Amino acid sequence: MPTYKTTGLTGPASTPTVSVKPVVLPAPQRGEDLHVRVSAPVTGTNLPIVLFAHGFGSNLDGYAPLVDHWASHGFVVIQATHLDSRRLDIAADDPRRPEMWRHRVQDMKRILDELDTLEASVPGLAGRVDHSRIVAAGHSFGGQTAGILVGLRVMDPKTGTAQDMSDPRVMASVQLATAGNGGDELTPLAHESAPWLRDQDFSHMTAPGLVVAGDKDELPLSTRGPSWMTDPYTLSRGDKSLLTVYGGRHSLGGISGYEAAETTDENPGRVALVQQVTLAYLRHVTGTDHTDWETAQAVLAGDSHPLGRLESK
Repeated sequence: MPTYKTTGLTGPASTPTVSVKPVVLPAPQRGEDLHVRVSAPVTGTNLPIVLFAHGFGSNLDGYAPLVDHWASHGFVVIQATHLDSRRLDIAADDPRRPEMWRHRVQDMKRILDELDTLEASVPGLAGRVDHSRIVAAGHSFGGQTAGILVGLRVMDPKTGTAQDMSDPRVMASVQLATAGNGGDELTPLAHESAPWLRDQDFSHMTAPGLVVAGDKDELPLSTRGPSWMTDPYTLSRGDKSLLTVYGGRHSLGGISGYEAAETTDENPGRVALVQQVTLAYLRHVTGTDHTDWETAQAVLAGDSHPLGRLESK
């Protein structure tokens, strides 16, 4: 297995991948058809699935450093362009805007309903995918989307009620730089631009999960600073792990894309750390292999590693 010099971790060898986009899923009630990208290794069988939700404003072409890495190591990665994407340029007064968070979850459920269609869209992929092993993952706003699929409850800003929108087809989650609790800690910007953050209940998130947070992530949505991003770990129950990325800001070194303009803390070492730990976790939680996860837990225990710390509960 190759050794990644910047992290000290090991991992399996990569394989070639193939991506197909856009696969268009009709969605008349959404107002826009759902455009989906599917990435997969060209070899292998019984491939588990990562259902990935992009951050606010991004699209199905984002997050290549993660998507390429996961796909080249045995996962089928499915991405959609959600309604908040800058590509769709939905007007500020569009009635769908207050429901963006809900539409995202519905997008993911539509993808799960159409897995056979998506699998058939990639040449040579049919019959090679394990529909029983699905992990939801996401960055920032996408982390909330992934969380909802495993039990996070969000108070609807229009109705004032919260409902269970989890999906039993999803076995675990990976949440990267994801918003924490609401209440008095939210800034006026958050109340105005992201009212779906006002009241989140993490206590129903009992499925296994990995939370990744940068210790320099000063997102202007909370007055609490970087520790806000650890709430999905500290306030949830069950088998959870937290990777703290030292020096990491909201893009965690550059996971949103190769040479992405929004990356303010570009650092190949941080990206490699997130790539390796998330892959090790995905392989572990899907039952593919536990060795790399055990290695990561040992290497990143305590405060001895220069790039980050991994803890579990």
